[in-house]
Amino acid sequence: MSSVAVPAFSDSGAGSYLAGRQAIYESDYAAAERYYAQALKFDSQNPLLLESVVVARLALGEVDRALPVAEQIEQANLPSQAARMAIAANLIVDGKYDVLLARNPETQGVGPLVDGLMTAWAHLAQGEMTKAMEQFETVATQDGLKEFALYHKAMALASIGDFEGAEVIFADNEGAVARFTRRAALARTEVLSQLDRNEDALQFLEDVFVAGSDPTIETYTSQLEAGETLPFTHVRSAQDGMAEIFFSVGAALNAEASPDYVLLYTRLASFLRPDHVDAILLSADLLDQLEQYDLAVAAYRMVPADSNDHHAAELGRAEVLDRSGKTDAAVEVLQNLAAQDPDLPGVHVALADLQRRQENYQAAVTSYDTAIALTDNAAGGNWFLHYARGISHERLKQWDQAEADFRRALELNPDQPQVLNYLGYSLVERKEKLDEALDMIQRAVAARPDSGYIVDSLGWVLFRLGRYDEAVEQMERAVELMPVDPVVNDHLGDVYWAVGRSREAEFQWKRALSFIDPEDTDGEADPERIRRKIEVGLDAVLAEEGSEPLKVANGN
Repeated sequence: MSSVAVPAFSDSGAGSYLAGRQAIYESDYAAAERYYAQALKFDSQNPLLLESVVVARLALGEVDRALPVAEQIEQANLPSQAARMAIAANLIVDGKYDVLLARNPETQGVGPLVDGLMTAWAHLAQGEMTKAMEQFETVATQDGLKEFALYHKAMALASIGDFEGAEVIFADNEGAVARFTRRAALARTEVLSQLDRNEDALQFLEDVFVAGSDPTIETYTSQLEAGETLPFTHVRSAQDGMAEIFFSVGAALNAEASPDYVLLYTRLASFLRPDHVDAILLSADLLDQLEQYDLAVAAYRMVPADSNDHHAAELGRAEVLDRSGKTDAAVEVLQNLAAQDPDLPGVHVALADLQRRQENYQAAVTSYDTAIALTDNAAGGNWFLHYARGISHERLKQWDQAEADFRRALELNPDQPQVLNYLGYSLVERKEKLDEALDMIQRAVAARPDSGYIVDSLGWVLFRLGRYDEAVEQMERAVELMPVDPVVNDHLGDVYWAVGRSREAEFQWKRALSFIDPEDTDGEADPERIRRKIEVGLDAVLAEEGSEPLKVANGN
């Protein structure tokens, strides 16, 4: 994007400009578009305002509404990549490939890769197949662009029914192009099926994807096993190919560019091909990252119910609703999805995780039960399901079931520090099997030496064992790692008291009190108990509670 000096405005336009700038800073594209458009009424030739309106409209997916302003920018000979993107996309939708080809890439281009691929697809749209293939090869000679270009060349060949030519590209160099992206792999699967090579397609899917990881893969597999011929759906026309340009470049940029910039590419892909589900899903994810939750929800809703990726869209929508504070709506989405697709374990896991965060532990246990029943219980990756169900059981005071889940999680992943710490700390709090708890927590600390929670657990089990001097070092380290955590500061106060450092203990308890969130009614740190310790000391509080006294006199 171009950078221009901040303009001077009349008093009437300044307020709208400033409001628009704040809105774009917050990625509130709807407000930004509205304010910048208002400011343009007072300064219709302002380069910054013109570009800002184009960017906001592209980010909203309103590519057609961006065109008049983009054309105004170009007519004024102002540099703007966003404007060029908007103009090119509208030319493609209007089928004006001759005009697109006539544009000067030096002064009207989007960028070398996009321009090169657009030229190739435009030649194909005009029936100039030789020129199109030559252009793809030209792009392939540029540093770092070979796989992009060959992927698009294969898609172009497949789009006109030359599946043999597409498969030559996909099979070359140990299938590098076919493994370029998920879409490339799925496209090759369709190509192999079109060539009556269903067995090869099945083997390829098995080589590339994890079984049961993706409903689309499962659908392809079942169709191939039934002897069906998969239709080639990834690129059906030159316009689809143009959409693929913007999506594939945007997806590549996603790992390194800012979400608001990548969003322009994915929105253009959706504009050129409204049923490009991958572009829709990536747009929704980007909007989620930008905390534009309403826009993200709207994007997820664009995925049709009959799409293989509908479940992914609904999972994403539920996550966004939860993050935006609409937790009940998120639960409803997941419950409906679980009813529609009862055999997808990921849906039940998402529902269980959300119910657990809601502290609806009984419902969470039920959902985890279903998810575990649907998965390979011997798979090491399933440790988390047992761990999370164990937490839910523990919160329901169902300790036997909780301990069984934690130990099953450790069978599946013996050195998992979260499980070692949770089970070890729980045993400490229950004053059970303290030596085993100490071993577990020491292993957890070895794996995560910079985790304040885990170091706190080590200090606390040493305290419970009466090894107070050793506990001091670990608790002080935990407070260094988590200086404003009320539980850790409270624990350090108890340890200081145990070694006779009563003034420092009272100081830590007071710190712990200052860090307690008054709205957190379920926190481990009990403010009333801490106040009582400050008033009469830990020994007296333990006596009042009927608990065992400290193992060693503290000298107070």
